[in-house]
Amino acid sequence: MDWKIFATIFAAVFIAELGDKTQLATMLFAADKEVSRWTVFLAASAALVVASAIGVVAGSLLSAYINETVLSYIAGIGFIVIGVYTLYQA
Repeated sequence: MDWKIFATIFAAVFIAELGDKTQLATMLFAADKEVSRWTVFLAASAALVVASAIGVVAGSLLSAYINETVLSYIAGIGFIVIGVYTLYQA
């Protein structure tokens, strides 16, 4: 395992997930005193693992048909569109 790549991916995903809707939803579930914190943690963790697995599979399949540089541009444009839409909604 390449630890430099691992650390880069971990840092990017960790920073991207901080303060997003997923974290806010998880905090709301954890605030419910009738729900076990372990249940919230395990369910949220499993959901993130499955979502990440879908991303890995989709990226692997797309990379077989689309050049990596083109995929990077598509991802970048997607992030910009989402950011502009978010600013517009605010």
